[in-house]
Amino acid sequence: MKKHYFLIIISLLISLFIYLFYRTEKTVVNEILIYMISFNSFSAIRACITTAFPLNEHIIYSLPEALWVFCITLTSKFLFIRIARREFSLLFAPLLFAIGLELFQLLHLTNGRFDFWDIGLSILFWGIANYFIKSPFRRQNLLPPFSTKSLICILSYLIVYLAHVWK
Repeated sequence: MKKHYFLIIISLLISLFIYLFYRTEKTVVNEILIYMISFNSFSAIRACITTAFPLNEHIIYSLPEALWVFCITLTSKFLFIRIARREFSLLFAPLLFAIGLELFQLLHLTNGRFDFWDIGLSILFWGIANYFIKSPFRRQNLLPPFSTKSLICILSYLIVYLAHVWK
């Protein structure tokens, strides 16, 4: 179980690092950091990091979403939602969510740029999380009874808001 949480935390920290120092300062997470340390301090730190560690464009723009899909797959693959007497597995929810966001970008219903790389890497990382990493948890209903695992799963989906870009 510790390995499971370690993978989630490391993946989210890598995504956060990329968002903070390589993506636009207009994301919610960057706005929060700028508010805490000032724009000048943020710009100086960012310049040092991007100069010392230049990253490929695909890493900057596609890897964070793929890592996020990896994390939410790990947090939701053992969960289901029961509606009436039917159970719906949340295993495919990360893929539906990621591909749905890309389609919204394609249709200009949300900020961002549609990218096949995002979809491809999301599918790859979903597959890794689903097929190569065993879940240490028993199948469980997401809502009743509400648990720490349910909360972690829901927060994993809500973390996407931190990557939202203000216009």
